[in-house]
Amino acid sequence: MAVVSWKEILLLTGLVVGCYWNSLSCGFVFDDVSAILDNKDLRPSTPIRNLFQNDFWGTPMSEERSHKSYRPLTVLTFRLNYLFSELSAASYHFLNVVLHAVVCVLFLRVCRLFLDNTSSLVAALLFAVHPIHTEAVTGVVGRAELLSSIFLLAAFLAYTKSTGRDHSIVWAPIALTVILVAAATLCKEQGITVVGICCVHEVFVAQGFSLPMLLDTLRQVLQGKDGFPYALLQTLLKLIVLVISTLLLVIVRVQIIQSQLPVFTRFDNPAAVSVIPTRQLTFNYLLPLNAWLLLNPSELCCDWTMGTIPLVESVLDLRNLATLLFLHLSGPAGLLQPALLATAPRRPSSWMQALSFIVLPFIPASNLFFPVGFVVAERVLYVPSMGFCVLVAHGFKIISHKGYLKKMSWLVIGVLLATHAVKTFKRNWDWESEYTLFTSALKVNKNNAKLWNNVGHALENQNNYDTALRYFLQATRVQPDDIGAHMNVGRTYKNLNKSREAEDAYLVAKSLMPQVIPGKKYATRVAPNHLNVYINLANLIRANESRLEEADQLYRQAISMRPDFKQAYISRGELLLKMNKLSEARDAYLRALELDRTNADLWYNLAIVNIEMKDPSEALKNFNHALELNPRHKLALFNSALLMQESGEPKFWPEANRRFLIYVEEEPEDANGYFNLGMLAMDANENVAAERWMKRAIGLQAGFRSALFNLALLYSQSKREIDALPALDELLRHHPAHIKGLILKGDILMNHKKDTNGAKACFERILSVDPTNVQGKHNLCVVYFEERDLPRAESCLEETLALAPNEEYVKRHLSIVRSKMAAMSSAGQPLTARGETTSAQEEKPLKGVEDREEEVSEGEKEGRGANAVGKGAGNEKNVRKSSTERLGGVGVDQSESLDSSQSDKRTKGKSTKEISDIEGKRAAALKRLEEIERILSGD
Repeated sequence: MAVVSWKEILLLTGLVVGCYWNSLSCGFVFDDVSAILDNKDLRPSTPIRNLFQNDFWGTPMSEERSHKSYRPLTVLTFRLNYLFSELSAASYHFLNVVLHAVVCVLFLRVCRLFLDNTSSLVAALLFAVHPIHTEAVTGVVGRAELLSSIFLLAAFLAYTKSTGRDHSIVWAPIALTVILVAAATLCKEQGITVVGICCVHEVFVAQGFSLPMLLDTLRQVLQGKDGFPYALLQTLLKLIVLVISTLLLVIVRVQIIQSQLPVFTRFDNPAAVSVIPTRQLTFNYLLPLNAWLLLNPSELCCDWTMGTIPLVESVLDLRNLATLLFLHLSGPAGLLQPALLATAPRRPSSWMQALSFIVLPFIPASNLFFPVGFVVAERVLYVPSMGFCVLVAHGFKIISHKGYLKKMSWLVIGVLLATHAVKTFKRNWDWESEYTLFTSALKVNKNNAKLWNNVGHALENQNNYDTALRYFLQATRVQPDDIGAHMNVGRTYKNLNKSREAEDAYLVAKSLMPQVIPGKKYATRVAPNHLNVYINLANLIRANESRLEEADQLYRQAISMRPDFKQAYISRGELLLKMNKLSEARDAYLRALELDRTNADLWYNLAIVNIEMKDPSEALKNFNHALELNPRHKLALFNSALLMQESGEPKFWPEANRRFLIYVEEEPEDANGYFNLGMLAMDANENVAAERWMKRAIGLQAGFRSALFNLALLYSQSKREIDALPALDELLRHHPAHIKGLILKGDILMNHKKDTNGAKACFERILSVDPTNVQGKHNLCVVYFEERDLPRAESCLEETLALAPNEEYVKRHLSIVRSKMAAMSSAGQPLTARGETTSAQEEKPLKGVEDREEEVSEGEKEGRGANAVGKGAGNEKNVRKSSTERLGGVGVDQSESLDSSQSDKRTKGKSTKEISDIEGKRAAALKRLEEIERILSGD
């Protein structure tokens, strides 16, 4: 038995690299989006055990919307890719190319079992370049085929060593075979079919039976003419072990999917829901169609669902001729003829083995035992193409042995390899982006509404909504009853701010939903994604405050149709929160949590409800639940830290600081994270750290109002009043009407720069913005007193007292000014002469204390409003984040599950300790006020 040489390995590897190197420039397209970009199981924060609890797309196997594709080993390789390069598509494509090269080498090794060196190399070379493999190699999700094929071929090679030289059974290779079969199955379901391939090898290759010989032996045994042959007994024993192992794997697999098949719509596989004989005629026609793709892979398409292949509804359909021709050629008169007529023990081995590789791995995709979610899928032909390549190589071997055809056969093989390699290389460019992929598919087939939808999605991702709308509308014309297409039209109209047209499109989609049939469970007839039409329509109309009840009715209708529809509870909870029905909102989220307690977003949403219900302790517990499930949940990190900060409890500050630090790691461009770190540092009197964080926030967000003011306030409290002026100037440049900033600047100008004119300008600007501002008015009065213009100071204080008749300090100051005026009049001194006063210098600390307490609240509010994903203030949609499932299929917009109208929420009220601190500061300020009055009285 010849082994594979290094030269052959290098030749195959070089050929694979030559055909597929341009795939490294391709991105994530089509199913890659669900399996890679949207799959949380790839993230290091997700426990490894989730890979063995969820399907290939990251959906829990227990959920009805699960695809039931259980491929944890494949997902594990995606996770390793993510570990090394996160979402760099090139690394994922590179590993696929490497795996394809490994498959080619293993396939060559397998071919050496029943072909000569030259023919086996021809088979391997053809397999390496065949264009039908582009979807499996260039599409990242095709890795399931690649990995499954590696273990499948390895299992087959292991089994071939299960017979010793003395024809005894060697059990170690059989045990290894079972392990490798299990591994192949954990990569993709069709891996289990290698057991059938091993059985064919055992009977027709290892034991050398042809079909006539096998039938004759069995007939003699049944008639009792001969004893049971020992060789046949050994064969049966080995096959029984393989079959039992296979049954155990099947039982485990059925348990994992909880005895449920995935839910597919009639658009995924129209023939599967068709009546007899349409179903059988169409499925039969798919066999020659797949064979034709192997023979002539000139027109390839990434999606063959929906109307790509019209149903064969009549026996008079001419396509039935293709079915009959295929059955004739593949039956006893065709491919099976050599095996049926052969008498030499070794002669039929390559034919039978090739047929086993073609037929058995294709059975799971043939709709023979259960319907599948596609009509034709090029990737599932990856393993069957091995048998096809063996047949081509076998034919080449026969022809090349005839002298006059030898050169011609080599020429044909050379041309075949060259054209296939060029086609493969060119086909890779189609997978560069979703737009190139789906537009290339439309060149092959224009009757598939999903293709029109997907081109629309690609344009939509580029914000080219007008062009996308044309493709979505074409999808509705190609398939008028496609619910998803009408939903896409509605979403695009919404993005174009055409609410009326969007609502009409959603209503059309809603009208296409299946009607209730008495005695039949509704949920089984509705694709979970299609129910999102109720969610999207409700999200649209609830923007109108007068239609909130109508939106709620839609949510409740979706829930009544499918009581386990988690997204409906989530969206309804957001609406109820908007309607201020807090108890009902809480109940909606609790119901959603009953369905999925592992959803961090749900715990986060519930915490927001708790905040609105004035239950901060319960809110903090639920924030912590969210962080237990996802330690880097950005919104939970930010808002829980903010809640701790607002509590006024110093014991919470270290943990709040830690969470803010993690948040800024996740969102390094969000200035609000750094601002709140600065506020925490100010609370803890860590002025150096506070200054650093505030400057970082200002550097990221020019004109950050609260950060600029609090930085200036920090300087003022640290006796660095002059340093505060540049921050205040920057604040007032962006926010010229910022009253607290004007007050603080006026205070510094008067008391530290001795610039009464500058201070007066600040206070006058305050009054131009708010003529009733008592603090600004009073401080202007102090400036007049400082300028020794006592009549004007008196008039100003009288006006201030009229604005605030209950302010005792204004009354006392007015009394002081009047006494001073009376004393100066008695002494014959002019009332407008300049005098000295320290009132402004002393008065400001009182107002500064109040500013600090008020601005902390204001600063927290501004930081809270922009925390979501670092988009800046006003990005309210992201603050109260709902859990967003990927809706897949025809591409229902995820953002429509979010409540874009909910404003930001923050905790209100002060703790007892905080109130005590404030009162203490106010008492100290009043004491300083008394000192001011003594100074004024003594002047």
